[in-house]
Amino acid sequence: METLATRRIAERFSRLTPEQRRTVYQKIRAEGLTLGQFPILARDTSSPDHCHLSYAQLRQWFLWQLDPSSTAYHISGALRLTGALDVAAVRASFDALVQRHESLRTTFRAQAGGLAEQVIHESVEFDIAIVDLGAIAGRDSREIRLREEAHRLSDTPFDLTTGPLLRVGLIRLAPEEHMLVVVMHHIVSDGWSMQIIVDEFVAQYRARVQGAAEDADLQPLPVQYADYAVWQRNWLEAGERERQLGYWTSHVGTDQPVLQLPADHARRADGRYSAARHAFELPEALVKGLQKRAQGRGATLFMILLAGFQVLLNRYTGQSDIRVGVPIANRHRVETEGVVGFFVNTQLLRSVLDSRESLTQVLARAKEAALGAQAHQDLPFEQLVEALQPERSLSTSPLFQVMFNHQRGDFKALDSLPGLTMTEYDLGTQAAQFELTLDTSEDADGRVRASFKYAAELFEPQTVERMAGHYLALLEALAERPEQTVGDVKLLDEAELLQLQQWGSQHQSQESSVGDPIHSRIEREAAQHPEATALVFGDESL
Repeated sequence: METLATRRIAERFSRLTPEQRRTVYQKIRAEGLTLGQFPILARDTSSPDHCHLSYAQLRQWFLWQLDPSSTAYHISGALRLTGALDVAAVRASFDALVQRHESLRTTFRAQAGGLAEQVIHESVEFDIAIVDLGAIAGRDSREIRLREEAHRLSDTPFDLTTGPLLRVGLIRLAPEEHMLVVVMHHIVSDGWSMQIIVDEFVAQYRARVQGAAEDADLQPLPVQYADYAVWQRNWLEAGERERQLGYWTSHVGTDQPVLQLPADHARRADGRYSAARHAFELPEALVKGLQKRAQGRGATLFMILLAGFQVLLNRYTGQSDIRVGVPIANRHRVETEGVVGFFVNTQLLRSVLDSRESLTQVLARAKEAALGAQAHQDLPFEQLVEALQPERSLSTSPLFQVMFNHQRGDFKALDSLPGLTMTEYDLGTQAAQFELTLDTSEDADGRVRASFKYAAELFEPQTVERMAGHYLALLEALAERPEQTVGDVKLLDEAELLQLQQWGSQHQSQESSVGDPIHSRIEREAAQHPEATALVFGDESL
């Protein structure tokens, strides 16, 4: 009965004018309720086939218009299929997926006044690209071409106005060896959606090769992504936007400093970089120590890993105001769990660090920021950017320049298909969205894997490898010596200390050959000219 009542309220709310929605919103809030408790409704499909974009899609549309050739927002995955493959069943399976998920049949167009809308097509011309490499002699040569073809599929830009925004390629290496490559544009998908695509492809393919005449027996989707976009806009515009925006503007503040990571090479004006990755794993003993420390402080592993990253950025830049972007799945509503679409949201977690404060204090602040963000997770990041109006630049992303992405190890294992085995194939990283991203995964077996994804034209591999070692040193301190201050944690290992000593010895020998060291010269000048200006900083002088 309660479900029926809330549904009726949601239906009535959807039919109100914007002014009436704001009035109802205030009444519901006064009773201690929130519109977020009410269901997302499926829209009337007899209405026009176009509707507003979600706020996240609006930003993707804006970015695509700035640079239609960019591949930074492509989501790619590849599976190696070994065994007898039924190509017709593969085609039919993806046809069923495209028909099931409206996002895969959606294109975008500009309206008068610069606005945009998404257009949902009843059907689209979709086909799988078949590439046959079987005639290439030599396995090594085929593997090289395989990677080239996979990257060609992944790196070919999408046209958001024509679609389709799903691209599937099947690369044949041998009669019983194939590679399946799936590429989508972020405006219609996210990482969670890629898992849905894989799971449902497995179900559809299995049904067909086992003789089913129709699609796999999947539960009907309660809503589609366009329904979510309408619900999101109605809810936020009724007043929820102002409530959550109040928290975020207070948390972020009015100044928007740019993180100045010391780079090996000059930054590009257009901000376009290819991506590279340095992977490493946290030792088992360290993971246990971090978990124990976090639990003792009422925190989570995510929070303590974030705290360590914030300290690392502080130590590398010397900046106290550290801002890190954190993606969240935004799938906390049951209606959206199985829907392909761009649900993921980004939160900005801020910490103002002092070199004299303890690591325990940094962890406490990371915990506070994470809990506050969780309580205000529905505000689209794009709305925060619009409200704060940071200075725009192609060379840097707004509000933050680094990201931390932590995932739990509850991913489904790849199901085996009749007559086939499937293994994931790493396509590698193509374009870097940010200068630096820390990815960590908390696996079901207790392992914690990590990697730094970085702008390859900015940083040398050995620089990022050294950074990973320093991050581990900070995590060791958080686990074992949390009373240490931020500035006292030793980052350098024995090899790095030895290198510094060698450089120091070389410098001393050079100084002895050219005269007094620099500090002695400064002292002499100060004694000879005590009234002269020594330092100038802005409007201040000393």
